[in-house]
Amino acid sequence: MASASKKERGKYINSIPTNMGMSFKSIVSMLRDTVRGNPKRNPAQPIPFKQAAFAAQPTADQPQVTWFGHSAFLLELEGRRLLFDPMFAQSPSPVPIFGGKRYSGSLPIEPEDFPELDAIVLSHDHYDHLHKGSILKLKQKTQRFIVPLGVGSRLRSWGIDPAQITEHDWWEELELFQLKLVCAPARHFSGRGLLDRNSTLWSSWVIAGERHKVFFSGDSGYGPHFKEIGERYGPFDLTLMECGQYDERWAAIHMMPEETVQAHLDVQGRLLIPVHWGAFTLAFHDWYDPIERAMKAAKERGVLFAAPHIGETVVAGSGVYPSAPWWRG
Repeated sequence: MASASKKERGKYINSIPTNMGMSFKSIVSMLRDTVRGNPKRNPAQPIPFKQAAFAAQPTADQPQVTWFGHSAFLLELEGRRLLFDPMFAQSPSPVPIFGGKRYSGSLPIEPEDFPELDAIVLSHDHYDHLHKGSILKLKQKTQRFIVPLGVGSRLRSWGIDPAQITEHDWWEELELFQLKLVCAPARHFSGRGLLDRNSTLWSSWVIAGERHKVFFSGDSGYGPHFKEIGERYGPFDLTLMECGQYDERWAAIHMMPEETVQAHLDVQGRLLIPVHWGAFTLAFHDWYDPIERAMKAAKERGVLFAAPHIGETVVAGSGVYPSAPWWRG
């Protein structure tokens, strides 16, 4: 039986050793890369996106996903709508002047224009996944916030009704109408300041309907938890897997693109949509490197792959999946 999350000295820890410290050599190399610069870290002009609009009620029986850039997406599954990691700010930083700007400039849909949501689901509390302004604009759209342990304190401090929030440990299952959600492990960390690192839990999510299943990796380094999730809850019709903001220097907490594809295979996924890219610059790689490396690895491994525009809806099982390199202009 898989164990739930664990703590050491009051802080959550990963299920396998995960060194997040930076050696002197790594720090020097990062300073060098910062000074040297990379003109391809950001797109030369705002990237294209599709305007998103939704009917009052979801109609597709197959899993249907609309990606909004980075890790924010709307999942429509068996008559329900779930919004994941709805970070709609223009910058991923608490100090926007230092955080860079959203690649697309504008959003495919404004938070206040969303239809009614059955729940908002969060993977962890980092600023690029949990944004106060976005939550406050969306709070009238739903009566349910589903989060890992401890993250509810963030929402309550912003005025969200505690009765609307449920917090969950790894491997905990919950029923949401006819759906089953599972708060599953990830290999990452948490915190929004200098003194609160790992005081809240981070997670991935399993979303299982009566006929279809979807997996969202959250932020995660590669690890054995993916295979365990696949063995317990796979196969999945669709996975949304972290792919972006990686570096060999912090590979323990963010997957390389080739690992993204392997993790998809580990959880027994069918269709793969890479997320955690296409919105912000948080690493040193070329901004389009994640999608190109992941697409190449997927082709080599025979993995079904979709590369939608921001704001474009993908229907799993339709057999029609966007793959044109729109990021190349």
